[in-house]
Amino acid sequence: MVMKYFRRAYSSFAAHVFDIPPRFMAFLFFITLSLIPLSGLNPYYLNILIYANILAIFSASWDLLVGRTGQISLGHALFFGIGSYSTALLSTSFGLPVWITIPSAILIGSLAAVLVGFPSLRVKGPYLALVSMAFPLIIWRIIKWAPLTPIFGGEYGIRGLPRFFPLVLPQLRVAEYYLSLVLLFVTSIIIYKIANSKTGIVFVSILDDELASKACGINVTKYKLMSFIISGLIGTLTGSVHAHLFSRTSTPANFELTLSFLPIVVTFLGGIGTIYGPIVGAYIYSILDKYFLTDLLPKLLRDNLRMTLPSEFEYAKFLIFSLIVLILVIKWPRGLARFTTDKLEDLEEARDLDERGPRIWKRYKKKEKK
Repeated sequence: MVMKYFRRAYSSFAAHVFDIPPRFMAFLFFITLSLIPLSGLNPYYLNILIYANILAIFSASWDLLVGRTGQISLGHALFFGIGSYSTALLSTSFGLPVWITIPSAILIGSLAAVLVGFPSLRVKGPYLALVSMAFPLIIWRIIKWAPLTPIFGGEYGIRGLPRFFPLVLPQLRVAEYYLSLVLLFVTSIIIYKIANSKTGIVFVSILDDELASKACGINVTKYKLMSFIISGLIGTLTGSVHAHLFSRTSTPANFELTLSFLPIVVTFLGGIGTIYGPIVGAYIYSILDKYFLTDLLPKLLRDNLRMTLPSEFEYAKFLIFSLIVLILVIKWPRGLARFTTDKLEDLEEARDLDERGPRIWKRYKKKEKK
């Protein structure tokens, strides 16, 4: 009985993962990420990976809206900020635990997506981009308004948010890393299922030709709003989780335009309109910005050339980073992840059905009869 179960599991794995190089690479990628903390990695580098996981989820939520339905949004920081401030207010003002504040923040973010989505979807193209960009700026001004400082904390925001795992302090960062990795894995599966469902096909049809979709009887407004809500829901999740994982504060910086442009850069680095693109792009961005330019390059210059970088290097770092991103985007305009996937698909050789196991063969025969 056990051998039969393992044989079926192997046949399914061989058919759906091992024989498809991009999926097998994704499988190896997640296995590698799950084993990294066991190597005793420095907490600083573990922080970079946690940040990359959260950024990947945030960018994937933006890609679902823009890459699948073509609704250009330049204000995705709205949902990140709402998630951050909602969980902060519920935690500090009402004393609710983390496992209640985060689902509550997601519900608030979904409601905000509905309220913002209705007026936003009445316009298209660059007008939609401008309208979406206006919302986080409005909220940013409201929370910094002096009379509301007792509620939102003004410039300094809301401080003292609780941790996820207060009882495992010696291994706190490892536990938080695995939490961020599980969230990344689950949200990736959810987005993959949505993208490959009937709803996902409708999203792509709206992206390709909205007028033709209307002519086919598709309620375009309904599906646009649906994509807006799903995207906002996942974006709110990242904001609420980030607030507890990092500074344990929620500040007006969560609504700034730089945060809205971040998923755009990350997604184009990896490949827009994909699920894996934002994930790969988030890791490229985090390693470049948080490790190579912040840690490795200054260390190499200090140890080998006896150079100490001046304080103005922060501005130079931004310029170097921009040039690197520009070169990568020009070299691979469809994204590094999509370029790699295209190359891997060229290596794909379909295994004969009889080699994949009797279960796969029977399923194929049933489809043939239908």
